[in-house]
Amino acid sequence: QVQLDELGGGLVQAGDSLRLSCAASGRNFFIYGMGWFRQAPGKDREFVAAIRLRDAYTFYSDSVKGRFSISKDNAKYTVSLQMNSLQPDDTAVYYCAAARQPTGVGLTSPTGMNYWGKGTPVTVST
Repeated sequence: QVQLDELGGGLVQAGDSLRLSCAASGRNFFIYGMGWFRQAPGKDREFVAAIRLRDAYTFYSDSVKGRFSISKDNAKYTVSLQMNSLQPDDTAVYYCAAARQPTGVGLTSPTGMNYWGKGTPVTVST
């Protein structure tokens, strides 16, 4: 069983920055890619950013491109999401996710992920 632990959510004002981190732990596992999804109240879960671990290739949703940055940390199976210029529309619960292997839907769809964290709330006030 793989566990994903998220850190870094909180309450900020519009224009502020936050950094989320996610670490995977378990026994005898391999992870192909990791990413972040978010879900605002009353809305579906949506893709935010993802990274393919073997070459650090990144993917971003149009809504966060240029403001958010996903990266691998030095520790194995640990990624961070740097969120800059946060806006009220970024308010949501942010979930870390991980994929065991590449799939036809890629790392940008929830159905392509095998493991999920419990989520960390991010609230951006005006």
